Amino acid sequence: VQLVESGGGLVQAGGSLRLSCAASGSIFSGSPMGWYRQAPGKQRELVARITGGGSTNYADSVKGRFTISRDNTNNTLYLQMNSLKPEDTAVYYCNYYSYLDYWGQGTQVTVSS
Repeated sequence: VQLVESGGGLVQAGGSLRLSCAASGSIFSGSPMGWYRQAPGKQRELVARITGGGSTNYADSVKGRFTISRDNTNNTLYLQMNSLKPEDTAVYYCNYYSYLDYWGQGTQVTVSS
C-alpha cells in the first residue's frame, strides 16, 4: 500500500485548502481511512476519519470547518479545510488501516495570522 498526499501549502487565516491522498496497492474500499496531523513539539492527532461505509468522525477542534470524503472508485481520500486557523498549522498525514496502519509521507499546511 502506498499513500501520497498533496494539496498542502501556505494560506492566510480564514482561507481554505483541499488535501488529497492517492492510495495504491491492495486497497479495500471497506477499510477505514483518515487524516492525522502533527504540529511541532506535539503528538500526532486524529483530525478526521471515514469508514468504508462513509461514516465520519472529527476532532472537536475541526468540527464544522473540515470535511472528509473518499472516492472509492479512484482510491482517493480528501480533506476539505475551511475557515483555517493558525492552530491548524501542522504536517497532515493520510492513514489507511487494514490489519496494519499505513501512512503517507505527509503534507505541510501553514496558516498565517
